[in-house]
Amino acid sequence: MTNTHPTTQAHREAAEHNAAMHWLEHLDPDTTPADNTDDLARIGEAALTLTYNEQALEGAIHTAREHGRSWTQIAQRLGVSRQAARQRWNTRIGV
Repeated sequence: MTNTHPTTQAHREAAEHNAAMHWLEHLDPDTTPADNTDDLARIGEAALTLTYNEQALEGAIHTAREHGRSWTQIAQRLGVSRQAARQRWNTRIGV
């Protein structure tokens, strides 16, 4: 039996986004008090963009670590402390 549950934060966020977009697409104007759901659609689009950007950042950090970049160098680019960068990304990238 295969696991159908998202396994990473990015996958969970993408699944939540897809569920929200499905909900938005199937709103019934007769039973939904909102006149216009464009604002909610923009939230969903922004959330998806954020998910993609998080994945891109994770990939870039993984590559930087594979190329021997220090956590200090990475942290400087992220605008955070070395400790914060390492705590957030070390276990996620597996390098």
